[in-house]
Amino acid sequence: MRLGELERAVMNELWARPEGALASDLVSVLPSGPAHTTVLTILDRLVRKGLVTRVKEGRAHRYSALQTKDVHVAEVMHEAFAGARDRESALSHFVDSVSADDVAALRRVLNALDDPGAGAGGDGAAGERRSK
Repeated sequence: MRLGELERAVMNELWARPEGALASDLVSVLPSGPAHTTVLTILDRLVRKGLVTRVKEGRAHRYSALQTKDVHVAEVMHEAFAGARDRESALSHFVDSVSADDVAALRRVLNALDDPGAGAGGDGAAGERRSK
């Protein structure tokens, strides 16, 4: 799921705050200096998209990301590849566009798929990827 610029800025703040944040906390740190009502609108949109949860805290709500940034990035990449006419070509172009360090990391993850005991993902992600 692609995010707009302000949605991305809000999510980056929430990912950096595992304890979550109030809208007023976010207003003061967002670089564009949006109005409080604008931040509330963005947070409501993120809740409806299933990216954020809100819990009542006094008269306000505390907002938290429902998934890590890494999981979100993986989902965006999956959606992008799923939309390609030629997935192999898209993957080839992607690999050609990333750094040597990223290629090495990708190679480690792929090797872990062949050797589940290697555990390159660190969180059991390699096994989950096989079933998709």
